[in-house]
Order: sequence, then structure tokens, then C-alpha cells
Amino acid sequence: MGDTKERILQTALELFAHKGYEAVSVSDIARALGLTKGALYRHFESKQAIFDDILARMERQDAQEARDHDLPEGTVEEDRSAYEAASLDDIIEFSKTMFRYWTEDSFAAPFRRMLTVEQYHSPRMAGLYQQYLAAGPMGYVADLFRSLGLSDPERQAAAFYGPMFLLYSVWDGAEDKSAVTVLLDEHFDHMKSELEGEGK
Repeated sequence: MGDTKERILQTALELFAHKGYEAVSVSDIARALGLTKGALYRHFESKQAIFDDILARMERQDAQEARDHDLPEGTVEEDRSAYEAASLDDIIEFSKTMFRYWTEDSFAAPFRRMLTVEQYHSPRMAGLYQQYLAAGPMGYVADLFRSLGLSDPERQAAAFYGPMFLLYSVWDGAEDKSAVTVLLDEHFDHMKSELEGEGK
């Protein structure tokens, strides 16, 4: 049962990323899996239930990525000591990992592509796009930079995260993916040299 549920989530997410959430029906998902609608409904009661499970998975994975890099999962108010314990090297390594995660992970990459398209069709999807890919991560970096004692954390977070955000789209269209990774590494090397020495 677990394998079927996983196949449903992965297949639905790929279809949502390719066609858009609204354009995909339960019948489309069942057909792509070689299942009847009745068999699919034994695992999920609706397309919305499938999406809710995808979202719950993304929330768990997002939190796990932060834990794996010893970075805070919540807000500054929830875990100030974890923000204060972060180093610039931690933030850079985490950011490199997150770039690979959002471009190469079999679940996160189609989720990103889906949100990129669907943000224009649904206020909820627009909010999720901001949370996962735009204002959310940039604000998180600003809070980390503020905890490091940097001089202008909002501007510095935009300078740090903006090129990474741009390179998601460059990656999607690039024939030579390794060249994009080189650009990202060079960007972070530059940011490290610029930001070092400003902290406490």
C-alpha cells in the first residue's frame, strides 16, 4: 500500500509540474499510473488530498534539510539561540545543498516547477511560492545575517539569495548543468569574501 501511495504522490506531482494543478484531474493521475479511479480513491479521497500530502512531505523535508545543517527550522522568536549559533560557512553550505535539492531532487524539483507556474493561477499557490522560493528564503537569510551582526542584513540577503533564485531558472534551461553549478559556487565565494569580517 505504501508503494502505491508513493507512486500516486510522485506521479501526481510530475503531472502538476508539467500541466498545472488545475489542468490535472484524478482520472489523469489514475490513467498515468495504470489504475482505476476507484483504486486511487482507496488511497486518497480527492485531488486536494493528494496535494495536501505533497505539501506535508515538502514541509517535513524542508525542516529536515535545516536540521541536517544545524540551522534553525523556525523563526528567530522560536529559536534565537540556533540563529546565533549559525556561521557564514553553515549558511553557504546549506544554500548550496538547497540549490541541488530544488533542482535535482525527484520530489522538490517538480514541486518548484509546479509552484513557478501555478503562482499566477491561485493565491494559495502564490503564497506557497513566496514561502518556499522567494520572500521566505530571502527573509530567512536576512534573519541569519542579522544574527551574525552584519551591517545591512536585508540588502545583503538579497545580494546573497537573488543570484541563487535566478539560477534556478537558468538551470532549467541549461544544457550544461555543471556550468550553472560553477556560477553558483563563484557567487558564494564572492559573497563569503565580501561578508567575512563584518560579523561579531
